[in-house]
Amino acid sequence: MPMPSVYRPQLCLVAQGQKEVTLGDRVFNYAPGRYGIVTYDLPATGRVVDATPAAPYLCLFIDFDPVMLGELALRVPPPPGPPRDPMGKTVSDADAGLLDATLRLLRLLDDPAALPVLAPLAEQEILYRLLAGPDGARMRYITSSQGRVAQVGRAIAWIGQNFRERFSIEQLAAEVSMSPSSLHEHFRAVTAMTPLQYQKQLRLQEARSLMLVQSVDTTTAAFRVGYESPSQFSREYRRLFGEPPARDIARLRASPGLGAVA
Repeated sequence: MPMPSVYRPQLCLVAQGQKEVTLGDRVFNYAPGRYGIVTYDLPATGRVVDATPAAPYLCLFIDFDPVMLGELALRVPPPPGPPRDPMGKTVSDADAGLLDATLRLLRLLDDPAALPVLAPLAEQEILYRLLAGPDGARMRYITSSQGRVAQVGRAIAWIGQNFRERFSIEQLAAEVSMSPSSLHEHFRAVTAMTPLQYQKQLRLQEARSLMLVQSVDTTTAAFRVGYESPSQFSREYRRLFGEPPARDIARLRASPGLGAVA
């Protein structure tokens, strides 16, 4: 079933099966030999669309180390020009160099003595391949402090810390030194949603976690994440998750393994 979650800056490389990720009005398709990168915290919905007991969905996640990435970005020549699409998520075909570096990292799992010594080197090579490849300009946004996309990154971080509170576009724009119209345009280009839609996704996902993990009731969860109207919360929850809160949580608890994922 579709599982909304907040995707952190990371690499995801698929080895077997297929997955579909929806971000705002954009849909990204993962298949064997394809990788996705995320450059900002993005609320998205993932769904495995091809998997069987005999051939389960298999993928590798690597969370980006911003320090390692920043140091490498200083040593790797930047690609010419900015990416044509500043979207904070993309999916591409992996080349032979990236696949080889990833496979060597995985093989280290069978060599515990070498793992702490060689794994950082393999991870460095993976980051190098990404920086030197077609997504190199996009990867640099993770460590950049200049430009409109960096300002959007600060807006994303601000919403992540304050999503429970009411705010206006004007207030957020002032926080990141942008005009409201520029913030709206560039925020949507990076996240495929408006700042208020982004806030709503964070609120609903946090409320879902509170109800599932801490057994908080619907009304309490709504108030804790900033809703003033439980009925509005229930309507928006149903639009995102497909069912009213109580029914959705009951379904998750009845599904083996899904409670832990959520």
